[in-house]
Amino acid sequence: MPIHCPVTIACLDAHEFEKLDYRVMGHAYASQNALGRLCDESAYKTDLQTRLLADGFRSVQTEIPVTVTHRDFSKKYLLDLVADEALYELKADATLVAEHDAQLLNYMFLLGIRRGKLLNFRAPKVEGKIVATSLTPEVRRSFTEIAGRWSELTPACVTLRQTMLDLLRDWGAFLATELYQEALVHFLGGASNIERRVSLNRDGLDLGAQRMFIHAPGVAFRVTGFTENQSHIEIHLRRLLALTDIEAIQWINLNHAKIEFTTITR
Repeated sequence: MPIHCPVTIACLDAHEFEKLDYRVMGHAYASQNALGRLCDESAYKTDLQTRLLADGFRSVQTEIPVTVTHRDFSKKYLLDLVADEALYELKADATLVAEHDAQLLNYMFLLGIRRGKLLNFRAPKVEGKIVATSLTPEVRRSFTEIAGRWSELTPACVTLRQTMLDLLRDWGAFLATELYQEALVHFLGGASNIERRVSLNRDGLDLGAQRMFIHAPGVAFRVTGFTENQSHIEIHLRRLLALTDIEAIQWINLNHAKIEFTTITR
């Protein structure tokens, strides 16, 4: 099993989740009233856990590890709070943003559940947002490879593409872009071997250096998660390439269920 969690987190339907959430939100408001808005996230987490247990919740656990593996690669995430099988991600930020949704969705996809909730204690009133998805693990493993503009420039490029496809078959699509990238770096030699500071130069002007992953001599790879305006992004990748002395960028774009492999050369 490539994904392991030590506790059971149920795939609750909307009614089941909302029934639990009604009780959780009452204690979230009480926690903010007692602690104020300026504590660190960890304080709200401890306080909310204590209140829920005192209210008779069967199980309230925090900092629950979720381990994702593929062959000898392993990455661990920590879930903020699970209350009677309902997942919550706690924040203490000015407001909830799209990155928070994406983080919670990543956890939900790993766990194979349909809904979870964000709680933000820094807002004037506790900000809550239910995040839901209809994507099942089976649907996430049904992806389309688009490789008409991909060239196998080196044996390492063959390994790059095949490894990406293996990860998708094992984990499914729609997970955090950074997770796939970390795994690719691992299997292509590790950060210490392929992460480089590449010099940037415009018309003889030294612009400093930029971090890039060089998996083969003169060839870098980049993983993105754009779902629109890919042609615009490609223009900027070409501009970046022109500032370096490398010959090509192998671009893997995770466009939902469409996995786009593109080779960009000078």
